[in-house]
Amino acid sequence: MHIADGFLPPLHCLAWTAASAPFVVHGVRRIRQIVDDDPESKLLLAASGAFTFLMSAIKLPSVTGSSSHPTGTGVGAIIFRPPVMAALGTVVLIFQALLLSHGGITTLGANVFSMAIAGPWMGYLCFRVLRRVHPWIAIFTGVALANLSTYVVTSAQLALAHPDPGSGVVGAFGRFLAIFALTQVPLAVIEGLVGVLLFRALRDWAPEQLRTVFAPAAEQPAAEPEVAGRA
Repeated sequence: MHIADGFLPPLHCLAWTAASAPFVVHGVRRIRQIVDDDPESKLLLAASGAFTFLMSAIKLPSVTGSSSHPTGTGVGAIIFRPPVMAALGTVVLIFQALLLSHGGITTLGANVFSMAIAGPWMGYLCFRVLRRVHPWIAIFTGVALANLSTYVVTSAQLALAHPDPGSGVVGAFGRFLAIFALTQVPLAVIEGLVGVLLFRALRDWAPEQLRTVFAPAAEQPAAEPEVAGRA
């Protein structure tokens, strides 16, 4: 769910923007490094951004009259790592706010933090852990968890802004979780399945870029952590 303009107090908007900004700047630098190292990755980067835009633009009504939707960020996070999705997700959210009235400009920082930062990181970490078990299980779970993590963080953001008069932030958080769970949990499962199908197609189309996705953890290049550190 994207939070629309007017649903967060100004101080909350500023705080989430400040929290998101370093991740976005780092993501832009990471994209530049990827393109410099492998110019052929431009097409796959663009495809990852387009997939996020299309998936997150699908708005389904929830039980409260607001909307739920897939996020599309888990796929890009698995291929290029989460920092890249912080930058791509920000671009997607800006276009959706301006062109589709989906989300908002004042709440951009909050939406970036939930969908383009928290979701990709949780999905990617889950993928890294489960890849030792089976790559397809890891992809499904990572993509689905990127979706669910976004909705959990959004619920927390709304709860902080609108605490329940009786039970406070905790009560409001539980209420928001329950409201969106009915639509978001099935969407996460569907998105996980779509992610698996997409990776099956991409494995034949861009095998070199996906080499590290399907390689066992023990076979990862030794220099990979160093590159991430420089980014």
